[in-house]
Amino acid sequence: MIKAMGLYSKAGVIPAIGAYSYQEPGDPHLRTALHELVTQCRENADSFIWLGVFEPTKPEMELIAEAFELPHLQVEDAANPQQRAKIELDESGHGLAIIKLLDYVESTSDVHTGQLAIFIGPWFVVTVRHGSIGQLDDIRHRIETSPTLRAHGPLSVFYAILDAAVDRYLSVSDSVAEDVEEVETDVFAQSSIASNANRIYRLKRENVEIRRAIVPLLITAHDFSQGDRMYIPAELKPYFQDIGDHLLRVSDSVDTSDNLLMTMLVASTSLQDLQQNRDMRKISAYVAIAAVPTMIAAIYGMNFDNMPELHEPYGYPVVLGVMGIICVFLFRAFKKSGWL
Repeated sequence: MIKAMGLYSKAGVIPAIGAYSYQEPGDPHLRTALHELVTQCRENADSFIWLGVFEPTKPEMELIAEAFELPHLQVEDAANPQQRAKIELDESGHGLAIIKLLDYVESTSDVHTGQLAIFIGPWFVVTVRHGSIGQLDDIRHRIETSPTLRAHGPLSVFYAILDAAVDRYLSVSDSVAEDVEEVETDVFAQSSIASNANRIYRLKRENVEIRRAIVPLLITAHDFSQGDRMYIPAELKPYFQDIGDHLLRVSDSVDTSDNLLMTMLVASTSLQDLQQNRDMRKISAYVAIAAVPTMIAAIYGMNFDNMPELHEPYGYPVVLGVMGIICVFLFRAFKKSGWL
């Protein structure tokens, strides 16, 4: 589905093509619209096209690939919603970037993932989005209202998208870090040990989602931070350096959260084992206490004739007293040793 398309230049956004007129899959007028848009772009030397696509059909993707002469392998990668994140741009800043889009659900502490593929050419940007996450309306508005960004051509769209995505990474990682702190408090408060282990596992799984999004971009992040990408104009280098620094910060946060979660999982398991040991000691202590009257009762329940104490007038209360004294002694002994 074509979500938006338009012609951009430093002078402004040229509204010759209706940006939101082709939202139905398989629109028969799409080929004509693309042809007119490309022709108009070539007539304006300083302009570029931005075409936004949401979960395109195969015919739509083939038509777009034909119009912008996109490499077949890159088109296949962009059409795959499970593709690994990557940034593959040549020295001119042209190529394909695939980034993961993250969203944090406060009510369930879940991290949801989407995907955005960005084709960057000398006179066009094509974005292919999968999943409900990552609406580009705000980014498009930012480009439309910033002549400074539009002056840098297609690379400005790449910067704006990456900047918004990385800012979202920061927000999601901070939210997960807060959840980790809450679980840490609960673990060492020894409240509901079994549920704590389940929460730790779930947080580790959400942390993995963030890691999958950022780890493939870390090499690029280092290059951005050091200003080693030759295709980045001098005016934009500080902004890309900021993106690189933010990516590295998210990576550090993810590693810290992962280490804390692993430590807490070990601690939670140890606390659970300790609680089980305490329960077993209590059970053993009470069994030992109950064994004394059981043994004495078993002896006198054998019904032998030659048991002189059975005929003593005080035999019964004496035996009960002995059982009681031994049980009290054992109870105090177990209590003092910490078993009860």
